[in-house]
Amino acid sequence: MAPTHRVAVIQWNIQDLAIEENHRKACDYIREAAAQGAKLAVLPEYHLNGWAPSDPLWLDHAASTQKYLQAYQALARDLHICIVPGTIVERHEPQPATTNLTKSPNPTDASKKDALLYNTAYFISHDGRILGHYRKKNIWHPEREYLTSSGEEPHEVFDTPLGKVGLLICWDLAFPEAFRELISKGAEVVILPTFWSRYDASPAMLKHNPESEKLFLETTLTARCFENTCGIIFANVARGQDPEDKFMGLSRVVLPVVGPVGQMGDEEGVLVVDMDLGLVRIAEENYKVRGDMEREGWHYTYRHSSIA
Repeated sequence: MAPTHRVAVIQWNIQDLAIEENHRKACDYIREAAAQGAKLAVLPEYHLNGWAPSDPLWLDHAASTQKYLQAYQALARDLHICIVPGTIVERHEPQPATTNLTKSPNPTDASKKDALLYNTAYFISHDGRILGHYRKKNIWHPEREYLTSSGEEPHEVFDTPLGKVGLLICWDLAFPEAFRELISKGAEVVILPTFWSRYDASPAMLKHNPESEKLFLETTLTARCFENTCGIIFANVARGQDPEDKFMGLSRVVLPVVGPVGQMGDEEGVLVVDMDLGLVRIAEENYKVRGDMEREGWHYTYRHSSIA
């Protein structure tokens, strides 16, 4: 019988450069999730310091994030809960072998920077161990001036207390290939921290549909679950008090067969739901997506290997 896991998605109105305030709020929400019986808590992208890359303080923060990662490891041990602490922007000094980024699908001009900045997601187990990490590959075009893509590094799947898990970040959602690579390696759950705004749509798009990005997220998240027979845990940023605030929340847990099993609006808070992985198995038995990918002679061999 496939397991059911109690998981939490957390969203709030993240404040730019307020790293201590954001960290305290994240820890409070994780404690709230654990009190409700969650075995995993997922935070949004850029949850520590928001998005203010032109401010020198933002770069300073990126050089001192290790202590926050260690704090989440300690909290995971104390609460006996797995944590995906959204993403953490990490500063790395360029090495001679990494200054040429021509292999990256989103190349960054590293020569203009004193450091490489990677937007990184971690999976921390309930005993505090880091089971895996992922550096954002498909970088949204306004980010490319500041962040470095993981380029041709493969997408990896990790063995976790929830089973086989893959990590993606925000704009990776737009690339079915990212999901396919994780599924080809056996992922049953894909965790997706995001920093998704209603104004990621252009004025021309918003003129035709002011809810364009909401439609994108709702339809694409459900489609990815069905086409890959996997579950998705999606954590976004909540809207603040200003009516013109650009963020829209919509954090949710989505499964094939049924779609969202729990979803938030634009409010701050914690959503705790039961994620039945039996639905992943049922969907695969019906659609046989993984079976087709595994069989000899499968057409799309340019990128993927057999199921792990």
